[in-house]
Amino acid sequence: MLTLVLASSSPYRRELLSRFKLPFDVFNPDIDETPRIKEKAKEISCRLAREKAFKVAPHYANSLIIGSDQTAECQNQIIEKPNAHENAVKQLQFLSGKIVTFYTSLCLLNTKTEQVQECVIEFEVKYKELNQKIIESYLLNEQPYNCVGSVKSEGLGITLLEYIKGEDPTALIGLPLIKLSDMLQNEGVVF
Repeated sequence: MLTLVLASSSPYRRELLSRFKLPFDVFNPDIDETPRIKEKAKEISCRLAREKAFKVAPHYANSLIIGSDQTAECQNQIIEKPNAHENAVKQLQFLSGKIVTFYTSLCLLNTKTEQVQECVIEFEVKYKELNQKIIESYLLNEQPYNCVGSVKSEGLGITLLEYIKGEDPTALIGLPLIKLSDMLQNEGVVF
C-alpha cells in the first residue's frame, strides 16, 4: 500500500484526515503563500494546494500526497488568515453582513505513477450583522487567528453566520473529505 501523506501544518486538516481511520504521515511543506500579482482567491487556493503536494513529493516515494489550501473572497478582496487579534477584529468588521465565497482546493499526487487529481470546492457564507461586543466576545472565546475569515464554523464561529451553502461541510473547515475519499478510492484505497 502507498503511504498516505498530508502536506500541511494545519491541525484542522490533520483532525479531518484522521476521520478516515487510515494511517498517515504529516509533513509541513513550508511554502511561500504570498499571492501573485492580480491572482484571484480561487487561483491562489488551487496553486497552493498543488505546490504543497509537489514540495513534499521528493521526501516520499510510492506515496499519495494530499495538498490542500483555503482562501476566500468578498467584494473582490482576498480574505486570508488574520494571524492576530487586531486583524481579526478588522476582518470581522469588514465581513459583517456580507457574503463571502470560500475556496478549498485539493490536490492528490501519486508519487509512484505521477498521476494528479485536483478540484476546488466553493462555499458561500453569509455573515450576520456583527457589533463590536459580539466580535470581541467571539474572538476572546475562540481565538480563530489561524482561520481564513476569522471563523471556525465547526465551533463557536457558527454563531456569526446567517447561512452556509456548499456540498461538503468539511471543505469549509479546510479539507473536503467527500471529494478526497473519491480521489483516494480512485487510487485503490479501501476504507
